[in-house]
Amino acid sequence: MSRQSELPTPPLVYRPEFEQPEPQERATEDGLVSTLRSISDTTLKEEGRALRSVHAKSHALLQGELAVAPDLPPELAQGLFSAPGRYPVIMRLSTIPGDALDDDVSVPRGLAFKVIGVEGERLPGSENDAVQDFVLVNGPVFAAPTGKAFLGKLKLLAATTDKVQSLKKALSYTLRGIESALEAVGGESATLKQLGGHPATHPLGETYFSAAPILFGEYMAKVQLAPAGELTSLAGRPINVFGHPNGLREACNDFFAHLGGTWKLRVQLCTDLEAMPIEDASVEWPEEQSPYRTVATISAPAQVAWNEDRSRAVDDGQSFSPWHGLAAHRPLGSIMRLRQAAYRSSARFRSEHSGCPMRQPRNLEEVDLPA
Repeated sequence: MSRQSELPTPPLVYRPEFEQPEPQERATEDGLVSTLRSISDTTLKEEGRALRSVHAKSHALLQGELAVAPDLPPELAQGLFSAPGRYPVIMRLSTIPGDALDDDVSVPRGLAFKVIGVEGERLPGSENDAVQDFVLVNGPVFAAPTGKAFLGKLKLLAATTDKVQSLKKALSYTLRGIESALEAVGGESATLKQLGGHPATHPLGETYFSAAPILFGEYMAKVQLAPAGELTSLAGRPINVFGHPNGLREACNDFFAHLGGTWKLRVQLCTDLEAMPIEDASVEWPEEQSPYRTVATISAPAQVAWNEDRSRAVDDGQSFSPWHGLAAHRPLGSIMRLRQAAYRSSARFRSEHSGCPMRQPRNLEEVDLPA
């Protein structure tokens, strides 16, 4: 039996007019695909292999299980979470650039995870799949409000793709100092973090967010994945990245060599379009109006967090997109709409140049993830 709602204000039921495409959004889509392709072309030439145009470098590639919470109230018992169940999951922790930089160029992190064996009405382009993907970053808002604004920022990032690493490291060291000073007085700068000023902390201690909304059955929501149990002790823990080009991988391997990890998957339902806009992904939805609430738990046992075999299976053999999933969790807003073509193009580029076909798995065995 479902529990009664805990929200003082009921969530808004989605209506199509809540989404308002930007003028010339198709042109923005073309520009986004072209810019991402330029990043991939550059890294293919420099690295000799096809990488993701963003989030190229992985730090942990994990297998685990998602357990949907029982007795969810009606507004949370939606889509994937409409009934209790357990599903295999693969998780990929990464950093944002499209080139595989040494870790002392310290930039924001991402966590994508794929829930496998999910049946139901599918999104366009995902009709034959049985997965639900979530693509998250370690900040509650997106770096730009709309797709057009994001394209401008992406072009700035693309211009740094083939720059000398030593220059990036020097810039990162300087920007981290500035960012630390800002945070000491209660501020922060998403731009400084993107350009290399992110604190060199443990990626397993971070909380990750969808930043942009998705449908949540009848409603609209943002998604959060928060560390629980042993992982909470890693929040804000410094990692020594100087002289350790793969220090983040080493830290993840050190943890999962001995312990398992647990995360709480939470959603924040939209209750007020003015305070919680759908089209502006740069606005943080106020938790005092609608808190994040747990709908599932992800647990990953002790395991090898990263090695070359796992990288071939997940980095090369899998793609993650919020458009791999159920119609009940359709991505919403400008940023999310543009991701459909951009992610599809990136996956196609990698598949064509790696010779490794990408298929969405129907069970964990199809991922071929080494033990």
